[in-house]
Amino acid sequence: MKSDIEIAQAARMKPIAEVAASLGLSDEDVIPYGRYKAKINHRLIHTMPQKGKLILVTAISPTPAGEGKTTTSVGLADAMCKMGKKTMLCLREPSLGPVFGIKGGAAGGGYAQVVPMEDINLHFTGDIHAIGTANNLLAAMIDNSIHQGNPFHIDPCRVTWKRCMDMNDRQLRFIVDGLNGKSNGTPREDGFDITVASEIMAIFCLATSISDLKARLARIVCAYTYTGEPVTAGQLGAAGAMTALLKDAIDPNLVQTLENNPAIIHGGPFANIAHGCNSVMATKLSLALSDYVVTEAGFGADLGAEKFLDIKCRMAGIAPSAVVLVATVRALKCHGGVPKAELNQPNLEAVKKGIENLGRHIDNMKDQFGLPVVVAVNAFPTDTAEEQQYVEDYCAKRGVPCALSEVFAKGGEGGLALAEKVFSVMEDRPIHYTYELDAPLTDKIEAVAKKIYHADGVKYSNAAKKTLANLEALGYGKLPVCIAKTQYSFSDNPKLLGAPNGFSMEAREVRLSAGAGFIVVICGAIMTMPGLPKKPAAEGIDVDAEGRISGLF
Repeated sequence: MKSDIEIAQAARMKPIAEVAASLGLSDEDVIPYGRYKAKINHRLIHTMPQKGKLILVTAISPTPAGEGKTTTSVGLADAMCKMGKKTMLCLREPSLGPVFGIKGGAAGGGYAQVVPMEDINLHFTGDIHAIGTANNLLAAMIDNSIHQGNPFHIDPCRVTWKRCMDMNDRQLRFIVDGLNGKSNGTPREDGFDITVASEIMAIFCLATSISDLKARLARIVCAYTYTGEPVTAGQLGAAGAMTALLKDAIDPNLVQTLENNPAIIHGGPFANIAHGCNSVMATKLSLALSDYVVTEAGFGADLGAEKFLDIKCRMAGIAPSAVVLVATVRALKCHGGVPKAELNQPNLEAVKKGIENLGRHIDNMKDQFGLPVVVAVNAFPTDTAEEQQYVEDYCAKRGVPCALSEVFAKGGEGGLALAEKVFSVMEDRPIHYTYELDAPLTDKIEAVAKKIYHADGVKYSNAAKKTLANLEALGYGKLPVCIAKTQYSFSDNPKLLGAPNGFSMEAREVRLSAGAGFIVVICGAIMTMPGLPKKPAAEGIDVDAEGRISGLF
């Protein structure tokens, strides 16, 4: 079979103007970025009713075997379009960190992809670069204010704002800057986050207008004074210029699937260190332009889906009418203790052992959040009929339908069975949120840990306790919480696979994201600046003399 990039490069794409016209968009609301990409005027979300139904695609806890959440999302949207349903796909933008690191691209796979695949994975329309530049402008203005007499009395030891770049570079996690004399700044400890973990990315994905974006940027708490008072981006006079850098980026990006169906890709926060959803503007615009919207939340349902529901849906006033939970037989074997090299071998006992991970995610979505659930088994050629049947029977016992998804090999045609199951369960229900916003911060953290992760409780470092107390005292106690932890386990220990019990979460650091409107709680050894693996994907990426890219999976 051809590689993903070979399939994508052979695609016959429609001019993006035709895709936009099929949505009823007028020329003045479409800003072309070349022949096959465009931006759509974000202001349409304020003039068009959001009539569509939302379908959330999430997954079991990720494994090295892969689950195929994006591939399933693309194939499901194509299948629904094939059934004559006016459907849009709504995804996150890929970060260059994973593209050149360990995961590779994020445009789907096989015959369920969004195109132009190379553009989407490499720079796209420049949104992430604009976000990084806005982030670093604020960092520069903080240090300049300290250098120019420090009128806000910023304590250089309490600057909380980090610089960022959209690349995995562990060398930049902790640095000392401002060296070599007074003219070069004030020496202090500093560091970088990956851009998709920046609060600017979170703000970008939750804002609903330029005015809202600017107001959120102004609320960013980036440092504290010697007496412990917060200093904001608004006080430093940075919000206007930061908004200017982002004014074009906030328009959602329009592309298409291999089957020429419309897709909006916009915003890209990681779900293990941020809230893991595409922008509110993209989702609302999709709901206005179609009858059905297929969207995804990052990593496992304990991370992306929890934050999608408890943070994004609550803030945006939206709710999914169905949840698709993606699993693979290979990944279930991995959760059952089988090493990656042996996943292609039949092993029903390992599937039986690992399937409890799927069961816990089902229970969370169906019972905790109260939403209709369908399980999609992303098919691999090495799956046995016996293994697939066991998964289907297990889901039936849990009270949820299960469908085999063959979209990787067959595109939309391979997703028809899944689409039928989704339509059979769709129902508008209120979300049962994990916690109430007026609860104390520690109660909210423990609600997620106990109800979603099934932990015994949470242990706090002294630094985390102090920060939480300070945030309550400063009036930030009513904000939702965004847990940053490993994606590989329900716990904060990546080695605890399956459905672990008898563990506690370790909250070691707490960060305020006042502009985004949530509190980030960092658990375990999670890093907000990832590193490259021993053999980075970058080693296999190349371009020939004609400009043709290879190696992007």
